[in-house]
Amino acid sequence: MTDQRARLTSYVTDHPGVHFSGLQEALDLATGQTQYHLHRLVRDGDLDRMEFYGRTHYYPIDCPSWDRAAFALARRETVRDVLLVLLESGPSAPATVADEIDIARSTLEHHLDHLTTHDIVRKERDSRNRVTLVLVQPEETVRVLETVAPSVSDRFIDRFLRLVDSVFEV
Repeated sequence: MTDQRARLTSYVTDHPGVHFSGLQEALDLATGQTQYHLHRLVRDGDLDRMEFYGRTHYYPIDCPSWDRAAFALARRETVRDVLLVLLESGPSAPATVADEIDIARSTLEHHLDHLTTHDIVRKERDSRNRVTLVLVQPEETVRVLETVAPSVSDRFIDRFLRLVDSVFEV
């Protein structure tokens, strides 16, 4: 394995779910060089890649399915904020979570669609059909959040989307 591939493999092992631009930024590699080495690592079975909602993420081969989704989603600032509120406050109503992180309910629902699809958050309904958001695996969620550090580009995109959301909020 070349030095660059060893660097990429090591970085992905330490930062599971990192996406292409995050790798490129962290390791200061040219686009073509990063593409070439990642292609070879995936082809040779040294790394795995998965697409989540428009972004390709890279993982160690032995990374479990739940972790893959959790790492990919937790790299988005708004999702991290939702998960942190649920960790700090426990089961909460969607309106409470949206108010706590200052986003529109529609934005929260967009992220909840992904979180519930991958069994990271569950929506529970009471006898009056009121929804409560509950973390499915709180201890594992803590582990994921401790591992994920957002890149500058991730934060920029998330903040831009929040700005657009606040402009068009009714």
